[in-house]
Amino acid sequence: MSNSAIDQARELFRDEVVTKALSRDVELPYGAGTAVLITLDNGHDHTRPNTFGPAGLLDLDAAIEAARARTDIVAVAVTGKPFIFAVGADLSGVDAIQNREQALAIGKLGHDVFRKLGELHVPTFALVNGAAMGGGVEVALHCTYRTVSSGVPAFSLPEAFLGLVPGWGGTYLLPNLIGAEKALKLIIDNPLAQNKVIKGTQVFEMGIADAIFEPADFVEESLRWAAKVVKGDITVERPEVDKGEAWDNAVNMARFTVEGKLHGAAPAPARAVELVAEARNRTRDEGFAAEDEALADLIMSPELKAGLYAFDLVQKRAKRPAGAPDKSLARKVTKVGVVGAGLMAGQLALLFARRLDVPVVMTDLDQERLDKGVAYVHGEVDKLLKKGRVNQDKANRLKGLVTGSLTKDAFSDADFVIEAVFEKMEVKQQVFAEVEAVVSPEAILATNTSSLSITEMASGLKHPERVVGFHFFNPVAVLPLLEIIRGEKTDDAALATAFTVAKKLKKTAVLCKDAPAFVVNRLLTLFMGEVLASVSEGTEPETADRAVAPLGLPMSPLMLLQLVGPAVALHVSETLHEAFPERFAVSAELGEVVKAGKNAIFAPDFTIDPEVKELLKGGDKPSTEPEILDRALRALAREIRIMLDEGVVAEAADIDLCLITGAGWPFHTGGITPYLDKVGVSEAVNGKPFHEDAPKAL
Repeated sequence: MSNSAIDQARELFRDEVVTKALSRDVELPYGAGTAVLITLDNGHDHTRPNTFGPAGLLDLDAAIEAARARTDIVAVAVTGKPFIFAVGADLSGVDAIQNREQALAIGKLGHDVFRKLGELHVPTFALVNGAAMGGGVEVALHCTYRTVSSGVPAFSLPEAFLGLVPGWGGTYLLPNLIGAEKALKLIIDNPLAQNKVIKGTQVFEMGIADAIFEPADFVEESLRWAAKVVKGDITVERPEVDKGEAWDNAVNMARFTVEGKLHGAAPAPARAVELVAEARNRTRDEGFAAEDEALADLIMSPELKAGLYAFDLVQKRAKRPAGAPDKSLARKVTKVGVVGAGLMAGQLALLFARRLDVPVVMTDLDQERLDKGVAYVHGEVDKLLKKGRVNQDKANRLKGLVTGSLTKDAFSDADFVIEAVFEKMEVKQQVFAEVEAVVSPEAILATNTSSLSITEMASGLKHPERVVGFHFFNPVAVLPLLEIIRGEKTDDAALATAFTVAKKLKKTAVLCKDAPAFVVNRLLTLFMGEVLASVSEGTEPETADRAVAPLGLPMSPLMLLQLVGPAVALHVSETLHEAFPERFAVSAELGEVVKAGKNAIFAPDFTIDPEVKELLKGGDKPSTEPEILDRALRALAREIRIMLDEGVVAEAADIDLCLITGAGWPFHTGGITPYLDKVGVSEAVNGKPFHEDAPKAL
C-alpha cells in the first residue's frame, strides 16, 4: 500500500483502539536458541478485546519486519494478552469507507502484513491463549505452527454472519490446512447457526492447532513444544487434504445450506463458499487477491451496513437496556420458585439453577407431573455432563438445587417466583393469588406470559407493584431475548430486580410497555397473519410460504407456525384481534386446523400435510409471491410505527434487537426496520424512514 492510502485508512479509523505488537526476546529451553515473542495488547483488560485496524496492522508489521532483519533468532511466536488472542478487524471505521478503492486497500493491508508470518526465514508459532475470532484466527493460520489453550472459550470465523468473508487469508488457508468440509463448518455452518463458536479442545481436534496445553502454564508449555519443533525433536505431521471428490461434496453441501437458509438474500455466505471452492487450485497470491476483491465488494454492500448495525445492537445496546432502573434498587435473589413443571418450566428451572446458583423449587398439581418436571431437569444436567459442559461436582450440585413440591408453601422463603402455567388470565391470576399468600411482601412475582396483560394479571393482588413480565423465548437455552414488561403499578425495585436477574441469566433484556403480545409475538403474529390471509383468499399454501424467502429468515412462516403450535398461534391472534380488531384478523382456517387437533403443519417429508392443506383451503383470489411479501412488509411497517408512537419500546433499535435475539431475524437485514427503509416500504407506508441515515430505496 502507498503511504497516501495508509494515511487515508488511518483517517477512516480515527477512533481505533490500537492493538500494539509488543516484542521481547525469549530463550527457548533445551538450548534451542532465541525466539521473538510478540504479544498483542491494546492496553485494556479482557472486556475490550484486541482488534486490528490500520494502526494496529502497521504496528504488527513493524514487529515482524524487526524480526525479519535479525539473523540471531530461530523462531517468532505470537500470543495475546490475558484471556484474549485477537477478535478480528476493527469495524469502527467501516461505515466511513466511501468507495471501493478504500475498501480494497483495507483488505490488501491485512494480507500484506499477516502473510509475512508465513514467509519469514524462521518458523512462526501462534500461541492461541484466549478468544480468537475473524482476523485473530487468520493471524494464527498464517503462522507455520499453532498451539491452543484448552481454556479458549470462543474460536470462530463470524464474517459471513456480519456480511463479510474471512478476507485476510481464512478462505484460502483454512481449507488447505484441514480440508473443505471442516473449514466450511467454521466459515459457513457456524456463522449461520446464530454465530456458533468452538472451544479450544475442538480447535485441536479439528486439526487447526498442532498442540494443546492447559491454561495455567500455556505460554511456557507452548514455548517448550516450539523448542522441540525447532530442534527437530518433534515433527508435526498433518493429514493430507483431499482435494478431489470430498472437496466438491463439501462445497456443494455448503451451497445447498446457504441457499436453503438465505434464498439469495445475503451475498456474503455465497461468496465465501465460492472462495473456498476455488482455493483448491489457486496459488497463495491468487487466493489472497480473490479475498481482497470479495472484501471490497462486500464492504460497500447494504447488507454489511445492516449487519454492523445489528452487531452494534447485540454488543452494545443489549448491555445497556433502555429504560432500566438503577441496578442499586434491585433486591437480592437467594431462592427461586417456578410454578409449573412442564417443558417450559423445566427449562426455566435449569437456567435459574445454572446461572444464579441458588435453590429452585418447582410446583405442580400432582406428583406425577412434578416428578416428570424434575426428572427432565436432571436429564438435561446429565446431557451437559456428557458434553463436558459441566463436571461431575457441578452436575451433582445442579441436581441438588432443583427440587419439587406439591404445595406452594415451599415458596415461603423465595425472593423470585415465576409462573409458567396455561396461558389463561384467570389461571394466572389464581396462581399469583395463591403465591402471594405464602411469600414475603418484597418477593418478585414474574410471569412468562407471551401475550396477556401484566396489569390485569396483578389487579387483584395486595402488592401489584411487585409483578413484572418476564417473557422467555423457546428454546430458552438458545434464544437470548427476555422481554421485561412493566405493568401500570410495577415499581422500580421489581423492575431493577428483573433486569439484574436477566443479566445474571446472560439474557438480552428489552423493556416493553404492557401492550398485547409485547414486541416479538405481536409482529410475528401480524406477519404470519398476512401470509395466512393470502391462503384464505385462495393462494396455495406452498406459494404463500415461499413468498417471504427474500428476507432470508431462519424458517418460513408455516414452519414457524408449526414450531409455535397452531393452538398457541391461534390464541395469540385472538388476543391481538380483541385488542386491535381493525389490524389483526383471526384465521378461520387456522381455527379449523386447531379444531381438527392438528399439531403439525408439515408431514415428515417436509411437504404440507394433505389434511392440513385441505383445512387451509380458501377462496379464489390467489396472490403472487411479490404481492404477499409487499403486503406483509407494509403491515409490519405500519404496526412498528404504531408501536413506537405508543411507546411499546424506546426506539426502533429495540424492535430490531427483539427480532434478532428473540426470533433469529438475520443480521444481514439489521432486524426489520433498516430493511423496511432500504426497500422503501417505510417511506411508502409512513411517509418517512425509521432511520434518518437510511439508504434510498432499491
